[in-house]
Amino acid sequence: MTNRSTARQGQDDRSAFDRFVEGAYQHVSRAPFFAVIIVLIVAWLLSAPLWVDLKAWQVAIHTVGTVISLILLVLLENAGRRSEEAAQEKLNVLAEALADLMASRAQDDPALEESVARLREAVGLEDRH
Repeated sequence: MTNRSTARQGQDDRSAFDRFVEGAYQHVSRAPFFAVIIVLIVAWLLSAPLWVDLKAWQVAIHTVGTVISLILLVLLENAGRRSEEAAQEKLNVLAEALADLMASRAQDDPALEESVARLREAVGLEDRH
């Protein structure tokens, strides 16, 4: 564990759910999770002779697949939303810094003043819509 990740964990003010979502996202987005799913499907296929009713055999995989799909959908959508919010926050910070730089140069070039005003107005626009 690096000093950076240790420092981040010490300052982690996320909820338990957010930490769970992040952990789940990190696991399901890697090859081992795909391998586990393939193993489950192969085990299901090989278990066909053990079932008396093949309809129940099919229902078993459909039920498990549906539950896993819904859980992953919710978790991944949550992770995507948080990632989008973080990226937007970074863009807002960059836009504010650029607006400050442009404002300092506007003394030499008055045409920049209008651009500075439009840029500052655009920061946080996603919250207003």
